[in-house]
Amino acid sequence: MRGFKVGDRVQLLDELTQGVVLRVWPGKVRILTAEGFELEVDSDAVVAQPGAGEIPLDQAALAAALAAEHQPTKKPQSPRRGRTVPPMEVDLHIDKLLDDTRAMSAHDILDYQLRTARGQLEFAIRKRLQRLVFIHGVGEGVLREELYTLIRRYPGLRYQDADYRTYGMGATEVYITQEARL
Repeated sequence: MRGFKVGDRVQLLDELTQGVVLRVWPGKVRILTAEGFELEVDSDAVVAQPGAGEIPLDQAALAAALAAEHQPTKKPQSPRRGRTVPPMEVDLHIDKLLDDTRAMSAHDILDYQLRTARGQLEFAIRKRLQRLVFIHGVGEGVLREELYTLIRRYPGLRYQDADYRTYGMGATEVYITQEARL
């Protein structure tokens, strides 16, 4: 690694591109080229230009780039509108959860589905996920009603039927607010 410092004039080894060092990291440098572009390259890919003639750089662009490098960077604000995080989906159909259910009664199956739902719901709350979709199917509605009872036990949760176009009639979407807790 070569010892560059901010403001050094350099040239890329494989190209005729010249510029001024804006920032130095271990093994990397960022340069402002004579054309006004910023490049981040390995420090082994550039050589210093001591005593070289003036590189025709736009001094205003160089000053602005150097000042920007020393400013604390702000995280860009993304607009809230249009930002969609896909929900976590949990399919509670028993054939998706278990390979063999022949030895299980209807009560055992329902109990297993609810334990799975509880575990996934608590995981989503712990991980601060925003939305969770339980796919329960239409059937007689027993699983759906038990699922609603389970969801109502946790403060800070709201639920509604999931998007019909995506899930049909047999799914419930749970919204996890910041007040949600176990």
